[in-house]
Amino acid sequence: MSDRFTLLKEILHERYSCRAYLDADVPDNDVREIVAAASRAPTWCNAQPWEVIVTRGQATRAFAEVLTTAAMNTEMKPDFEWPERYTGVYQDRRRVCGYQLYDALEIDRNDRPKRDEQMMRNFSFFGAPHVAIVTTEAELGAYGAMDCGGFIALFAIAARAKGIATVVQASVTGYAPTIRDHFGIPENRLIQTAITFGYEDRSHPSNSFRTERADVDSVVTFVG
Repeated sequence: MSDRFTLLKEILHERYSCRAYLDADVPDNDVREIVAAASRAPTWCNAQPWEVIVTRGQATRAFAEVLTTAAMNTEMKPDFEWPERYTGVYQDRRRVCGYQLYDALEIDRNDRPKRDEQMMRNFSFFGAPHVAIVTTEAELGAYGAMDCGGFIALFAIAARAKGIATVVQASVTGYAPTIRDHFGIPENRLIQTAITFGYEDRSHPSNSFRTERADVDSVVTFVG
């Protein structure tokens, strides 16, 4: 059992948000196995509310063009409201992550045009061959969204176990109306997140840093 836990820890530590990809498709069977593994996520009353649209080839490129146009010309309108604000330690972690990315890419923190250019790469999926759009059932509310969060986490972990890189992108779902129109997603399906995935470009500087995690003692309280 200890060996299994060690292997799981290794996979968890290997996972990171990848922002540069090789031009190589992931085989359909691997995608199916990743989705099947992620679907083992525990859910409220076994609802399993996720549905997933996976793009490949020209479909990914066409979606990127539509999404980039929306990002350049329309206001964001996500199905789920953004956080009201980040304060305290949450703001600190957010800033550190951003600064690590800019430092890796040698972008000055005051260089707004370069920062905006990097931000826009979100909407072309950092050159990845695939993006998965995860939706949840509207009538299940917060619990459906929570269940999908477990699926999203396991998708990223299962992908890593297969040597496939991912980045979970809330920014993409800021343009929920565009996504809904493009894929014909019905109104009862809320667009929760996008998971961009493919084979990582290890030589790209944006993939050279890793974010830190909070110390266990700062997040757990033992009682009794």
